[in-house]
Amino acid sequence: MRPFGDATRRNIESACASFARLPDEAAPSALKRAAVVLALTEANDGDDTAFLLTKRASSLRAHRGQWALPGGRCDAGETPVEAALRELDEELALKLSADAVLGLLDDYPTRSGYLITPVVVWAADSAAIRPNPDEVASVHRIGLDTIERDEAFDFTAIPESTRRVIRFHHQMSLIHAPTAALIYQFREVLAGRQTRVTELEQPVFAWK
Repeated sequence: MRPFGDATRRNIESACASFARLPDEAAPSALKRAAVVLALTEANDGDDTAFLLTKRASSLRAHRGQWALPGGRCDAGETPVEAALRELDEELALKLSADAVLGLLDDYPTRSGYLITPVVVWAADSAAIRPNPDEVASVHRIGLDTIERDEAFDFTAIPESTRRVIRFHHQMSLIHAPTAALIYQFREVLAGRQTRVTELEQPVFAWK
């Protein structure tokens, strides 16, 4: 159990500070920059700390109806942190400043041509969350104890790749990479482990 409060915030910020991110590539990348948010907030029961997971609106052009962390493409001249905070506001009406950022995880390259930077933030006041119906069908609070269970993640093989496919078991759903990979690395950071996820594979339906 990680009670939602200042002590947990300090512990997670310390864990993020101890995590050594993979260095940025020196050469310009052909991948488009994007950012997602692991927004830490109060769990539904009011005791544990949780992160926010959304189900994307069915009207969206890409990845409609899929589970996702809040986020999206970086605008021109925008840093990943700026993009993450903007997207959090646009999707869930959560306005946070840069002071809420606890750290960054490894950039994750996707098969669809994006380089995603995961930004960990502390959302102290989440009572006013209002999902934008144009982008978000529903928003869910996933307790950190959920992702720390041994059976929360598994790995499987597909004939199209030599890389392992990661899956996060959430309720009756299977959530795949990139979302599952980023949540998994956050779980590892919480445990003090330097675990890389860039080679974890996405299912074929996410390659486009």
